[in-house]
Amino acid sequence: MAWALKLPLTDEVIESGLVQDFDASLSGIGQELGAGAYSMSDVLALPIFKQEESNLPADSDNKILPFQYVLCAATSPAVKLHDETLTYLNQGQSYEIRMLDNRKIGELPEITDKMVKSIIRVVFHDRRLQYTEHQQLEGWRWNRPGDRILDLDIPMSVGIIDPRANPTQLNTVEFLWDPSKRTSVFIQVHCISTEFTMRKHGGEKGVPFRIQIDTFKENESEEYTEHLHSASCQVKVFKPKGADRKQKTDREKMEKKAPQEKEKYQPSYKTTILTEVSISLVYIHDVPLPYLLRCPDVSTSNLLPTATPQDAQQWLLRNRFSPFCRLFTNFSGADLLKLTREDVIQICGPADGIRLFNALKGRVVRPRLTIYVCQESQQQVNIFNFCFRACLFHSVYHAIYLEELTAAELTEKIAQLFNISPRQINQIFKQGPTGIHVLVSDEMIQNFQDEVCFVLDTMKDDSNDGYHIILK
Repeated sequence: MAWALKLPLTDEVIESGLVQDFDASLSGIGQELGAGAYSMSDVLALPIFKQEESNLPADSDNKILPFQYVLCAATSPAVKLHDETLTYLNQGQSYEIRMLDNRKIGELPEITDKMVKSIIRVVFHDRRLQYTEHQQLEGWRWNRPGDRILDLDIPMSVGIIDPRANPTQLNTVEFLWDPSKRTSVFIQVHCISTEFTMRKHGGEKGVPFRIQIDTFKENESEEYTEHLHSASCQVKVFKPKGADRKQKTDREKMEKKAPQEKEKYQPSYKTTILTEVSISLVYIHDVPLPYLLRCPDVSTSNLLPTATPQDAQQWLLRNRFSPFCRLFTNFSGADLLKLTREDVIQICGPADGIRLFNALKGRVVRPRLTIYVCQESQQQVNIFNFCFRACLFHSVYHAIYLEELTAAELTEKIAQLFNISPRQINQIFKQGPTGIHVLVSDEMIQNFQDEVCFVLDTMKDDSNDGYHIILK
């Protein structure tokens, strides 16, 4: 059979893939401190800069994940250092994902000789599309009746048990597997990246997707609901043979660059290592599923002076400074915030040093558009089961700040204001002449006057459990 030709990964391939950086896709906003900066002599006097290896964590102490998933497709060579890898896939082609057991001896003994359940999903990488995922997938279903976004190539797969593809979840497949045995699952992605791009002039740039794998173990009721591990990678899907052409184009583009320019880009790897991701449980049809959190709220990305060294390490990872984590192993939030611009540049180099300093000392940038909103009436029954305590009178408004000037961003900000999920807001309308409802588009928002005021009204959508928002 074809899968018999697939050999296990060599150590060299595994190790080369593991050096790929995890990207949390959001630059950090630090906190300004008024005084108390370190001098460079104080910084260089620290043990970590004296090459005292005893104070550095040994490589063996690094966290080893219980599982590792390897997509057998080459990464693009046109990705800058410290950015997340990008892998090109052909529509409908079968790609192998190797499910590897990385547990140490004695780790997770409760799953020894037992099955685990993995769920593979194709989700959006773009945060704006994540919040309109339901509408996007429903639109795709309407245009491609009877088709699926993600399928399993069962004849090619090895070691999977009870494979399933829920007909209502076109982008999801699941199966059981034994970590102690060789397991390879072959997937096929049938949607292409440009299908979710606004058609304007032709030749539009396709949106990136994420392939996410979530693994669960059995609970006391023998249901696979206890989360063990999640990982994902960034991909773009092209029409058949398109991924090969794009890979060749990227390779030729890199060959033309000067040697010093090539050093700014990471090499192309023969396989793609899925990197661990943070998750939060959301409920789809009353079934808990992990949802990828690639874009944490800005307010949670501030590095505070009270942050412990462990918190500071997490902040560095979230803001794409992982190459310097070992360098700043013993630094607390206060230690990092006291570094001067010259200190950081001397430690990290000009490019990364300036970026780190800006992240630590960043100031809030004035929003591109500010609008003010208030509820229709204090007497109106709140459809979101949320007490809008501040809006006791019509004269009390809440400010919404927009940066991207898109309908998706406005949906997200209104949802945050009401403490609800953006999925509950189906569409936003603006009341026009003679009371007509005009669908709010990106172009309309871009033509809003700054500090314009709206009164929010709501209308139940009879087709589902969502609501329409009306701006008056």
